Amino acid sequence: MNWIKLKRNKILVKGKQSKLNLKGIKEEHTAFLQGILTNNIAQLNDKEFNYNLMLDHKGSPIWDFYVFKDNENYILDFECDRDEVFNKLKQLKLSYQVFFEVLELEHIYIFGEDSEKFIQQTFNEVPERFKYLKSENIYIANNPLRLGQKGFDIFGNLESIKSSLPTDLKIDEGKFENLRINNCIPKIGKELVEKVLPLETNIWKYAISLNKGCYVGQEAIARVYFRGKPPRVMVKFSFDNALDENEKVLLNDKPVGFITSVNIKDKTAIGFILRNIAESDKELKSSQSVLKILSICQELNV
Repeated sequence: MNWIKLKRNKILVKGKQSKLNLKGIKEEHTAFLQGILTNNIAQLNDKEFNYNLMLDHKGSPIWDFYVFKDNENYILDFECDRDEVFNKLKQLKLSYQVFFEVLELEHIYIFGEDSEKFIQQTFNEVPERFKYLKSENIYIANNPLRLGQKGFDIFGNLESIKSSLPTDLKIDEGKFENLRINNCIPKIGKELVEKVLPLETNIWKYAISLNKGCYVGQEAIARVYFRGKPPRVMVKFSFDNALDENEKVLLNDKPVGFITSVNIKDKTAIGFILRNIAESDKELKSSQSVLKILSICQELNV
């Protein structure tokens, strides 16, 4: 087991019952989130959560959120600038009777072998995947998406459990990032950026509902999905020399893709290449290195 203290922001979203039938949804805050995020908020039950993207009208990712249903309210968990997100939400709510509150909560993530045992011993219960439990002022969520393996978000007032976390098992942000790259997990601002369609990544099945109805960017997503597989695919590379983010991937000196994340320690990287040339063990090049495709990242092992 390892653990890390994450720098995550939290916003509580509350609302009122609507006198109108908003897309078949009675609560205004539910209808509001349903219209701006990619996953199905309306189907969440209490103590469930899902992963979401916020897109622009072209279908490009802007931000990502984990959305936790907490009784009748929602908690948004995100890494992006808190004030920017808060102000954007206030701008988008228009006439909706929706209210936002910043929550100051600590957040740690524990993962790997024995992480489930730690949860059981500490809280006497283990939540199912994509569900959470509450113990006094602490939320414990079974979230395998952060690293593509067994892991648990723990956030809230964590003073009572800090002493039970082994200090020698704590890792830093650099090691956590290297694990993300090695496990081929896309990240907002890296793989989930304007020049990449979410459907080109391996996380889209956990982030996008194809039958929830309209939301910002929905038409662009549907258009690509119903055409068939997108022309590019996310892959994990090894490299032999040096490599930088945004470097072009070359085949016969012609660009066929680009690099998005680099793990210098393990000499691995994530990037995107044309689907028709993607095959394991294939060798390509960058301006500095020979690249070898280690895996094609089409499915998440969660």
